[in-house]
Amino acid sequence: MTTPMTISLWDFTWYTRTGPGEPFADLGSAFAEAVERGYDTVRVCAMPYLLFGSGLDTSALRFTGLGGEFGQRTRWYDVPDGPALDGRAHLLELFRQAKAHDCRIIVSSWEYQQSPSFGVDDAWHRAMQAVPRASRAVALADAHADLVDFVRAAGLDDVIAYVELHNEVQYSGLHAGEGVVGLRDSLELGIDRFKQRHPAVPVTVNYARVPVGEMRGLPRNMDVAVFHPYVYGVLGQLYEEFALRDTAKAFPQDRAFLELLRDGAPKLEDWRPPASWKSEATIVPHREIYTHDWCDPDKWDRWLYDRYAEHRHAMRQTMDTWLEVAADHAAARGIPLVFGEGWVGYTPLHANFEEGPVGAEICAHAVRTARDLGAWGTVVCSNAAPHHPMWQDVALQQRLNAEFRNR
Repeated sequence: MTTPMTISLWDFTWYTRTGPGEPFADLGSAFAEAVERGYDTVRVCAMPYLLFGSGLDTSALRFTGLGGEFGQRTRWYDVPDGPALDGRAHLLELFRQAKAHDCRIIVSSWEYQQSPSFGVDDAWHRAMQAVPRASRAVALADAHADLVDFVRAAGLDDVIAYVELHNEVQYSGLHAGEGVVGLRDSLELGIDRFKQRHPAVPVTVNYARVPVGEMRGLPRNMDVAVFHPYVYGVLGQLYEEFALRDTAKAFPQDRAFLELLRDGAPKLEDWRPPASWKSEATIVPHREIYTHDWCDPDKWDRWLYDRYAEHRHAMRQTMDTWLEVAADHAAARGIPLVFGEGWVGYTPLHANFEEGPVGAEICAHAVRTARDLGAWGTVVCSNAAPHHPMWQDVALQQRLNAEFRNR
């Protein structure tokens, strides 16, 4: 586990956007572009439960967005109607192309966060929800183990860097108020279950941010310490003032019209997805998607730039503290450290704060710090992937990936 991993976050998009002209229409080309930018690893939702646990027919999967134009200007949710896809065949092609391009795959699942919301019907969502919450970690472990068996039969299991039972477990359908500490026992059961089947394949879970103050709640049997250090800072101020995730507060519509939204934007209550089950199948609130869909990117970025000076020091301090705590935890456990996502937070698709001069400096500092702390792997930024505009900044990705490897 000593060779550094430079990671591009392909999430669920490698199967939701495969039509003509889409970023994953040709997986071989996507890997070639990744290698050109200095990446040697991709991290994906491998839809393990859908393919190996649900019992559903996955030979002609179809994916689509949240309905109509809803979500079509929101990062990760701008999914068009796609062609039919043989799920297992597409998974094998992902592994074949990774091997052909000398890349690795981090196998994960977003299925208790939002992946099922991209189905054309609710069968996948219903299958996930039918699993009792107390059994979900073990069910995911069984599905991942079957996935490893499947790719091993094709001689492709050496492509796996490691397996994550699930993404950001404390903010997923695995969580029911227990918090990081309360989740530990069920996650340890899931990890043990996977190890019984595949003791030689590293397995773990990952955490949003770095849960300082609750590190004792991380599974004691995890093989990799994986964290997603989104510091938010000034972006957090925007989210708080506009109550984008706090649905108990009134949405400040008039302020939003003035400070964030494009001319002609509808009111919040007039912008809704046509299919209610899709809203239930994603963790992103309606008002957050509305604001991302209808924001004026220049207004959004200007709002952040105007206030960034007030947060700059605290954001740097938070980042450094989180990365150091994460590294200390990994060292104490004697396991590798990976930053699988980061660094500022969730921004609208066409906004440029994280891709611009301030965001690029934050990315550079985080990547260098991760390198200096001896991390096994890191992203340049969560937005550095084929389905985000930042993919076009080839020079930045090449430079930071090279710096991470130069240790």
